[in-house]
Amino acid sequence: MAKPDQNQVLRQLPIAVGILAGLLLMANRLLTPALTDSQARSDALGVILSAVLILTGLLWQRVQPKSPDAVQLVGEEGFELAPDLPDPIKTELAWASHLLLTNTVTRSVVVWYDGRVVLRRGVLGSQAEVKPGAIVQRVLKTQKPVYLVDLKLYPGRVEFDYLPENTQGVICQPLGSRGVMILAANAPRSYTQQDETWIAGLADKFLSCT
Repeated sequence: MAKPDQNQVLRQLPIAVGILAGLLLMANRLLTPALTDSQARSDALGVILSAVLILTGLLWQRVQPKSPDAVQLVGEEGFELAPDLPDPIKTELAWASHLLLTNTVTRSVVVWYDGRVVLRRGVLGSQAEVKPGAIVQRVLKTQKPVYLVDLKLYPGRVEFDYLPENTQGVICQPLGSRGVMILAANAPRSYTQQDETWIAGLADKFLSCT
């Protein structure tokens, strides 16, 4: 279920107050039998103030856009590491996945390397096995990450059956030509360019340890 935007009321408040004030001014004008000069000036000032409030609200909508709707990913929390990995690699994977889960919108991490899954952490999908589909294969071939900003819009989403079923966004980050790190987000369009740069840096650091 999507979480409500906590700032929605604040963004709409100036618009609502401006419209209400304008309607009250109009009603007062219609119900006044004889309009004095002072009242005309007051009405003009009120109209200006109402317009300013509405304009302020519209500007807030642009400056503070609505945050993407986040969901609670379906699945159980877990942490699985391939038991035969060298200890330094285990430490690196545990450290990197912890940073991703605590400092970004990532809620599930899967690392596929040398033909097998070496790490699953966060909210786990029902399917443990990873069969690289067209998108992951393209990432491995081009050595360029792919960010699916809103997963439900992509027909290729069916290949990510190893992620939680209601995953909102996915980043596929190459780990050289031998692997890929797949990150699942709980909100669409939620990774920033800074996040993507940081994720690439974590991938490079992992490769330096292998």
